[in-house]
Amino acid sequence: MNSHTPLRLRTNIADYPATLAMKDGRVRSDLVELDFCGPKTAHQGFKPMLRQNAFEVGEIALATFLQARIQNKPYVLLPAPTVGKLQHKGIVYNSEHGILAPRDIEGRQVGVRSYTQTTGLWIRGVLQHSYGVNLDKVTWVTVEEAHVAEYQDPSHCLRVAETPTLTERMLSGELAAAMLGYGIPDDPGVTTLIPDADQAARQWYAQEGVIPLNHLIMVHEDLVRQHPDEVREIYRMVAESRRFAPDGGAQLPPLGLEPNRKALQMAIDWSYEQRIIPRRMAVDDLFSELTASLI
Repeated sequence: MNSHTPLRLRTNIADYPATLAMKDGRVRSDLVELDFCGPKTAHQGFKPMLRQNAFEVGEIALATFLQARIQNKPYVLLPAPTVGKLQHKGIVYNSEHGILAPRDIEGRQVGVRSYTQTTGLWIRGVLQHSYGVNLDKVTWVTVEEAHVAEYQDPSHCLRVAETPTLTERMLSGELAAAMLGYGIPDDPGVTTLIPDADQAARQWYAQEGVIPLNHLIMVHEDLVRQHPDEVREIYRMVAESRRFAPDGGAQLPPLGLEPNRKALQMAIDWSYEQRIIPRRMAVDDLFSELTASLI
């Protein structure tokens, strides 16, 4: 009989097809009890996690994690993405106010929830590197601050009230375009800024071989030092839970450090270029020796 009491850990992970089996009990552990006490929308837990150590385990947006690591916050990554996708469709505009090409946003205002939002990081990088957009010539209109308290937005950002929404501002023409991710409105005038965005995304993937990483799992450094077996067990649970997803997790970025190394390096480089982080880091600096070895 196993007399071991599972280690109970405060956890912030949202409901995704690849995580539901962890949350509904289909994936269990004798070593770890994950207390899913975070908010329903995971990004609402990022501030409490980084500013008040509210969780020992949780998903984190990649751009936010890079900022946290630069500021020596006591967390390290597991090589376990929970969200990732090609981002070309994520920036849209209202074509009823005129047709735009990507470089037409220079000298104009573009909305994004937070300048440090990871979706924005990836879309801006594509606009810069694939379409020649000078990002410094765009005014980035935001409604939220960064999750990491020490960060200040660059000077070409403008904070506005949450109402009207960025979507409403884009539809009215106040904003030339907006990065809306999953919240793109069903409106006949709404058009992707990147022409033929689906085809462009497929071509970009064929060239780069990268699925942009949005959220990954991170754990507190104390957990790595004091409970290495439990950290390995968390990773096992994440990997097993993926297999219960309808596609077996096939649409997600892969597990493991090496399959994601290029995407992580690209995120670091683009974050530095966009002044989200003040210096480049090595990919291996995002992990502990233990978490880097998980496959």
